[in-house]
Amino acid sequence: MDRKQTVMDFFRLARSGDSAAAAGLCTPGAKHHNAYFPAGMGVLLAAIAQAEKSNPATEHDVKRIIADGDHVAVHSHVRHKPGDAGYAVVHIFRFEGDKIAELWDLGQAVPTDGVNADGMF
Repeated sequence: MDRKQTVMDFFRLARSGDSAAAAGLCTPGAKHHNAYFPAGMGVLLAAIAQAEKSNPATEHDVKRIIADGDHVAVHSHVRHKPGDAGYAVVHIFRFEGDKIAELWDLGQAVPTDGVNADGMF
């Protein structure tokens, strides 16, 4: 079982609007912890699909993906429009067996005038 690939498949399916297939990669009672959406993985999947429709030029550049035991973390640069500074985003997935059981996501705007020469990525 390749949990990293499962997470990448989850992203691809959710963004394409195939919520049923994305949900199939999750446990029946999978939870998400995004404070901006009601509980339930179905609600989050619908929001992801809608966001992709609203912003079809969105780019998701995965910088690193790390697996440790039952957890997979993905660090990405998300830009909704070409040329935008975008957001640094971290998704953390918890697995039960080969299914996603829990998801956390955190994001921070990439400053256009950041003082750290190392950058966010």
